[in-house]
Amino acid sequence: MSRDNLAFVRSHMLPEAPPPVAETGAVKWLRENLFSSVGNTLLTLVSAYVVVRILFGVAPWFFNGIWDSPSLSACREMLDGRTGACFAVLTERWNQLLFGFKYPPDLYWRPTLAFVLLFVAAAPVLFMKYLPRQMLIFTGLYPFIAFWLIWGGSIMVPIFALLGVLLGAFVYWRTLTISAGVAVLAGIVAALVFWWASRLVTAPLGDVLALQPVVSRDLGGFMVNMLLGVVCVSLSLPFGIMLALGRQSRMPIIKWICVVFIEFIRGVPLITLLFVANVVLAYFLPPGTTFDLILRVIIMITMFSSAYIAEVIRGGLAALPRGQYEAADSLGLDYAQSMQLIILPQALKISIPGIVNVAVGLFKDTTLVSIISMFDIVGMIRGPILASTEWNGVYWELFGFACLLFFIVCYGISQYSQWLERELRTDHR
Repeated sequence: MSRDNLAFVRSHMLPEAPPPVAETGAVKWLRENLFSSVGNTLLTLVSAYVVVRILFGVAPWFFNGIWDSPSLSACREMLDGRTGACFAVLTERWNQLLFGFKYPPDLYWRPTLAFVLLFVAAAPVLFMKYLPRQMLIFTGLYPFIAFWLIWGGSIMVPIFALLGVLLGAFVYWRTLTISAGVAVLAGIVAALVFWWASRLVTAPLGDVLALQPVVSRDLGGFMVNMLLGVVCVSLSLPFGIMLALGRQSRMPIIKWICVVFIEFIRGVPLITLLFVANVVLAYFLPPGTTFDLILRVIIMITMFSSAYIAEVIRGGLAALPRGQYEAADSLGLDYAQSMQLIILPQALKISIPGIVNVAVGLFKDTTLVSIISMFDIVGMIRGPILASTEWNGVYWELFGFACLLFFIVCYGISQYSQWLERELRTDHR
């Protein structure tokens, strides 16, 4: 046999070769996402052209911006005909945009501290798997601490408010064996009686660790939007769960009360409810009764968002197969146990995107309070700032700053919801 007919057998392995340039790194990403076909290539080129034109048009407005100027006229003189923003209004009025124009400047540290402590209080709830459960104690105390920091006054007021909540919870658990409805009613009555009686005790102790009091009408700026957003979202979630369960109840009275409430609230614009909170609600109170406007607004916004969250959660409950309810019955669980351990965890997991959508919309809708003369960040821009002779005519800079603040908060909520969905995923895809 000649040498030419012998097969070649390699005696050693070839060294690893790098992957093709088109199959790795940025080139692969561009090819798969932007230039995967003729149509995508054309769309990419057109989009790139539009983005470049926008950047070239907006860039001079940013880079030529003036950050130090006493007024709009002085800012225009500094620009001398060039295109540029007058960001000096932000450096001059940042405190009013964030805290309002009546909140004492030497007390800015109090709402700032309350804002920082909000993340500490929310962390064990949002990241329960990664933080010790003992931190939930601070989460329960935070609402009373934040109230004391923002509104001031004696520390005995939040302390007795906390004691009333604890007493109501204790009465609820002690009477739960009788009936769930009786337990809830007994807990509420016990807390209300304790709070009414505590007024006789807090008056003589009014100077105990007292901070300078600040009335609600002095709150303003983005602080009002954050306050309404955090409080109303926190309250509307449990109320929405109760409304969703009540609408599916087999007891006709409870079911129809929940149905009428949900359908009525969802059929009425939020701005109408805010006008009711501002004007009409006072006619139903006894003469001489003072009902804080912020509290009235919190009640109305919470009612509004609770109705929407109830429908979102009802959709999650309807998405569960009937076998889940039958499995709970086969384990011998009563209604409360089956809802707590089997049904609600799955329904809430399904409802996360809808709940987050309602929460984001609710936070943005807090700007509607400017219609009823509450000086949130939009009310501050449309009122005292634009009404001043120094800054009359500045629009893009102020509303752009407000958009940036709302975007940061809403984007953070959206990213957390996506992270939570990935954490709760059980299909391992």
